[in-house]
Amino acid sequence: MPAATDPTDPADADATDSVDGDPVDRAGAAGSARYLLKLSRPRFWLYLAGPIVVGVAFGATSVSGLFAPENFLLFGYFLLPANLFLYGVNDVFDRDVDEDNPKKDGREVRYAGDRLVPAVVVASLALGAGTFAITPRVAWPFLVGFFLLGAQYSAPPLRFKTTPLLDSVSNGLYVLPGAAAYALVAGTAPPLAALAGAWLWAMGMHTFSAIPDIDPDRAAGIRTTATALGESRALAYCAGCWLAAAGAFAAVDPRIGAVLLAYPALAGVVRVAGVAVDRAYWWFPAINTAVGAVLTMGALTRIVPPEAVLP
Repeated sequence: MPAATDPTDPADADATDSVDGDPVDRAGAAGSARYLLKLSRPRFWLYLAGPIVVGVAFGATSVSGLFAPENFLLFGYFLLPANLFLYGVNDVFDRDVDEDNPKKDGREVRYAGDRLVPAVVVASLALGAGTFAITPRVAWPFLVGFFLLGAQYSAPPLRFKTTPLLDSVSNGLYVLPGAAAYALVAGTAPPLAALAGAWLWAMGMHTFSAIPDIDPDRAAGIRTTATALGESRALAYCAGCWLAAAGAFAAVDPRIGAVLLAYPALAGVVRVAGVAVDRAYWWFPAINTAVGAVLTMGALTRIVPPEAVLP
């Protein structure tokens, strides 16, 4: 029979945590796996992996190009290991800040100072080195950018997340996997306007996600674009980023720009209807998935026209 852990004992302090309010024995394999799964933010997995699908769909010119093994390997890495890397670094260096963050009380977990998370971050980063082996050189700058920004967003010495505007700009890291996927299948970098539009979209998404953290961040002395602007102006900033993103994408294809107008429209609905941002925040994984699906299906019609499959 295993010995009970004592949360007051420093030797046992890293063996338990709370998931959905229930104590979890993280000394066991099942408990550790459950903790790491929640640390990886499953609701947000497609924020990194989704752009892979979109990038492949727009970069491919044939059905065989869509289903190349390298595409699946890249998707698999950015589905889970990359999220463990990104959010693991975030949680390690936000340990003090997260003590007063209400999001950590239910949907997310608090890092307790154990050795498991740093070890998983290092393992995820080592596995990420394999992405360079399966991609052409034209994709490497996007991969390097992802890993550098992914670490320096939260970690010293740069810790972009504590500097207003830089925290928003640095979150373009979320679109870099998609750019790498496009380069993988197309052999060239994506159009500059598309990259700019995607980057602006990510900037808006980041600041929107930071609005619910305004109070705990201010209490902890953390400065972000959201804390500097306040809720109302931060929401307007998000709408502006998303409107600019729609304009940039319209330069590539007016239909893509039209789809992206859904984001500033949603920001307007949140403002006019008085929807709490911390509630709307949890809608966006589904919204982003739906928008990504529309874009992907549109891109696939270039390869397989609808009339070729419809009766």
